[in-house]
Amino acid sequence: MSVFNLNGKEVNYAGSPAGRLLDVLRGEWQMTGTKCGCKEGECGACAVIIDGKLTNSCLVAMGSLEGANVTTIEGYRETQRFAALDKAFEAVSAVQCGFCIPGMVLAAECLLSANPHPTEDEIREGISGNICRCTGYGPIIKAIDMAAKEGDGLW
Repeated sequence: MSVFNLNGKEVNYAGSPAGRLLDVLRGEWQMTGTKCGCKEGECGACAVIIDGKLTNSCLVAMGSLEGANVTTIEGYRETQRFAALDKAFEAVSAVQCGFCIPGMVLAAECLLSANPHPTEDEIREGISGNICRCTGYGPIIKAIDMAAKEGDGLW
């Protein structure tokens, strides 16, 4: 059994320790904001935050989560920081299909937590593990920059 915190609540997982976090989130716990894109850790659609670090959940075995703090987009969307990013993404039309956005938003959270005033190059580097197939990176970078400036004091 694995005991860890998921979105601020303690959970007990009694399934296979080799099960992938991505599959358990989507299939067993109905947290579908975490997307299945490549299953190889290349696209960022399955991104979650584990102990403050952006992590591709398709590469995480459930048995490795003992005592960890896991945040999905479902948990993060309840925060003021999410509200600031959401507002900025909407303001600059940084969302089209929305498939990559949960991972992009969590990448932005990790970036802004470490560096509340990033340069454009630092934003590009901060989201570099996430692939966007429709919106393009320009509006996403602009949204993160706007959130950083307008959400001063949140991060």
